[in-house]
Amino acid sequence: MKKLNGRLSGLNSVDFIGQRLNNYRKFAIAALLSLLLAVTLNPFVANAFEFSDIFRVLPSAIQIFQLSSLNDNDEVALGKQIDGQIQQEVRISQDRNANALVRRLGQILVPTSDRPNIPYTFRVVDDKNLNAFATMGGFVYINTGTIAASDNVAQLASVIGHEMGHISGRHALEQMKNMAIAQGIATIAGVADDRLVGIGVDLALRLPNSREAEFDADRRGLLNITRSGFAARAMPMFMQKLASAGGGNAPAFLSSHPATGDRINALNQTIRANNLNSSGGLNDGEYQKIWRSRFR
Repeated sequence: MKKLNGRLSGLNSVDFIGQRLNNYRKFAIAALLSLLLAVTLNPFVANAFEFSDIFRVLPSAIQIFQLSSLNDNDEVALGKQIDGQIQQEVRISQDRNANALVRRLGQILVPTSDRPNIPYTFRVVDDKNLNAFATMGGFVYINTGTIAASDNVAQLASVIGHEMGHISGRHALEQMKNMAIAQGIATIAGVADDRLVGIGVDLALRLPNSREAEFDADRRGLLNITRSGFAARAMPMFMQKLASAGGGNAPAFLSSHPATGDRINALNQTIRANNLNSSGGLNDGEYQKIWRSRFR
C-alpha cells in the first residue's frame, strides 16, 4: 500500500483514472487486433466467422492475449501437460542408444540456441515414418525413421535444431493464442487447462506450421547447428535428399508450406551470405553402419 501511495502521490484522481482508462483502451485494441489477425490468417476460421462474433469473443480475446506474455516457467509447465498427452498418442521408443544419441545431440545444441535457459527434453518416437515435431517449453520429438534416414550426425542435428527453432521462436504459443481466441476460450487461469492442452497436442501432431514459422525455424536451426560446430550445409542436404526421395509423400515437417524448394533455397542463400563453410559431423561413416538399417 505504501508503494502504491508513493506512485500516486504526483497524480490527482482525475489524471489517474484517465491514465488507467487509456491503458485499458490500448489493451483492448491490441486484443481486438490479435483476434482479427487470427481470423484473417486462418481461412477455415474466417469462413465460419461472422462480424457479430467479435463482440461475443472479445472478452476471451483480452484474456487469451496474455498467452503472448507467458513467462518461461509457465510455458514449461504447459509444455509438460502437452507432453504428457502426446505420450498417450505416440509410442515412445525404448531404444536406449537411440534416445542417448538424440539427447546427446540436443544437449550440444542447447547452449548455442536462442533460448538456452529453459529445460529441454528430447524424446525418440518409435515410428518408421520420417517426421519430427516439438511443443512449447522445450519438448522435441524425433522419429526413429528420421534417425535411419540421416546420413550422419550433422543431418540429424539439423532436424533437432529446426525443431528447437520452433521452440525458441515461440511458434506453438502464438498459434495456440490465435486458436484459443477463435474458439472463444474464456480463461487461461491455469496452464493445465484441458482445452489449451488439447490445442497444444493438435499443433504438435496434426496441424502444420505457418510459412513464416517454418522459415524462422530453419534460420534459427541453421545458425544454431553452425554455432555448435556442425556443418551448416547438412540442413539443406537433408531436406533435398528427403524431398527428392519422398515425391508426393514427403514427411510432415517438409510437406507443410512453404514449399521445400523455397526453404532449401533460403538456407543455401544464408549459408553463402554468411560464409558458413564448417564440415563438422559430415564425415561419419560409423553413423551409417549403426543406424542406417536399425529401424528399417
